[in-house]
Amino acid sequence: MRIAVVQVAYGDDEPMSERIPRVADLVRAQAGHDLVVLPELWAPGGFSYREWADRAQPVDGPIGAAMSAAARDAQVMLHAGSIVERPTSGEVGSDGRGLWNTSLVYAADGSLVATYRKIHRFGFGSGEPALMDAGEDIVLVDLPGGAGRAGLSTCYDLRFPELYRRQLDAGAMAFIVPAAWPAARVRHWTLLSHARAIENQCVVIACNTAGTHAGTTMGGHSQVISATGEALAMAGSGEEVLSVDVDLAAVGTWREEFPVLQDRRL
Repeated sequence: MRIAVVQVAYGDDEPMSERIPRVADLVRAQAGHDLVVLPELWAPGGFSYREWADRAQPVDGPIGAAMSAAARDAQVMLHAGSIVERPTSGEVGSDGRGLWNTSLVYAADGSLVATYRKIHRFGFGSGEPALMDAGEDIVLVDLPGGAGRAGLSTCYDLRFPELYRRQLDAGAMAFIVPAAWPAARVRHWTLLSHARAIENQCVVIACNTAGTHAGTTMGGHSQVISATGEALAMAGSGEEVLSVDVDLAAVGTWREEFPVLQDRRL
């Protein structure tokens, strides 16, 4: 399976109305890949808390429409990162916010095949917890060509290993993790991505943001980690596309050769 990890860089000087078509063109440029992955909240801004309510959209809003068209044009499965979701139904979650950090996944024909609402919200009582509802559901998606299943998570989720154990038990061979992870803690980003791969014997496809926005310098260093813990590719700190060939059949082989998961007792 050929994967493109698109590490988008942006700043406050780029309006969302211009960023959406620019990123759609970046997706179209990845034609020939099987899977393309974008970062978390690349359109509304990962740390642009004050603008989230104004920039919220339903899953079939302008961002979703642009990403659906880009996936269809490029003939790729697209993990379009995440949006600030405001459902047209007026739905609210248990915290009564009515907004979610929601990932969107499109098939090569442009159809929406999966959504994932971020379960663990970053901010220690402010930021996401103050503004957004928490997701509740574990979500996996079938990868192109019958390659296997991938579990969906987002950024801060990476710090909670129990989520990935549940995805593993649901049949995950890979984890897709879009993020807006700041440079101040980028070492945690790289280490935790490796840890989730090694402990679960799964491929980790981790797509971070670059640039500086809302006063926060982003960490970049998107990466693809094999089930053995090898870094198959890693980006730098600027806008960059990683193009990586991943053999998911090797995941099963590694689990047979080093059957650590069979020794789980908890």
